[in-house]
Amino acid sequence: MQDPTAVISLPALLQNFRTLSALAGVPLIAVVKDDAYGHGAERVAHALEREVLMFAVATVEEGARLRVAGIGKDVLVLTPPSCPEEALRAEAYGLIGTAGSFRSLGLCRGRVHLAVNTGMNRYGFHPREIRAACRLAKRRALAVGGVFSHLYDAANFEVRTAQIATFSACADMMRRFFPEALRHLSATGGILAGDAPFDAVRPGIGLYGYAPAGFFCPLTPVMKVYADVLSSGARYGGGAGYAHAPEGSDAFHTLGVGYGDGFFRKRGLGSVGELCMDACVRPGRAEVGTRVCVMDDAAAYAAQYGTTAYEVLVRVGRGVRRVYER
Repeated sequence: MQDPTAVISLPALLQNFRTLSALAGVPLIAVVKDDAYGHGAERVAHALEREVLMFAVATVEEGARLRVAGIGKDVLVLTPPSCPEEALRAEAYGLIGTAGSFRSLGLCRGRVHLAVNTGMNRYGFHPREIRAACRLAKRRALAVGGVFSHLYDAANFEVRTAQIATFSACADMMRRFFPEALRHLSATGGILAGDAPFDAVRPGIGLYGYAPAGFFCPLTPVMKVYADVLSSGARYGGGAGYAHAPEGSDAFHTLGVGYGDGFFRKRGLGSVGELCMDACVRPGRAEVGTRVCVMDDAAAYAAQYGTTAYEVLVRVGRGVRRVYER
């Protein structure tokens, strides 16, 4: 087979979910944004639906795709709407919207969670705006079901503690207006830090087997990527893909994987030089048709390029064919 293949282990996904659930001690909101970090949001959601409290996505479009795929659990759209059409579509698909400013609060319809800026400065009401935001939500008769924020440096105790304190005060204020509001702050980092207070947590990268920087990861990578040996033979001339062949190399083999599949072009995967768009030339002979695992640890691969497992999983997961182990 010429196409590289990502093998997604659904048993490993479920085991990671249960490990995080045991560590957190509260219900889990499974983050499946960006196509479940490249693992396939619909398949991941179906595998987890019986065990999660709800799902979280980045956009209304992602939430709509889960609904079309038959997912019935609540779906929270983490990004506030930017126009009335997005808010209307979220309501039509039965999604929970996010309000993080007075403008987005004015756009939201139906069910909504309020986002609070506790220091990340991405989305969210300033803490001093929470009371006014709650009053406006009351006047608009919105069904406010939750309040959340995000830890931007969960491994830093002082930063984490300050954010928890700010969020706690904001959530207390909000609950004067909406007593049943679900409070959720921690993602994978907060869970692994042992700081998973409040009513729920939102693991993302941990579900897929990785941890944020600064944490040990008692989890199993869910994705492994394989490619086939497409050719193998004796050296002729002076090249090896887009590179000069190294001295002493008398044979090369080619794998059917390249930067067109989401991998980085600059070397890697055992290539002699830079990857071709759809091929990787490596030294030595190999049996044509053999399937080779080219990535079983996205964090280790990412470290070669000064990036993170997050980026690698999203890039590669979008670029290769996916199959699922049950």
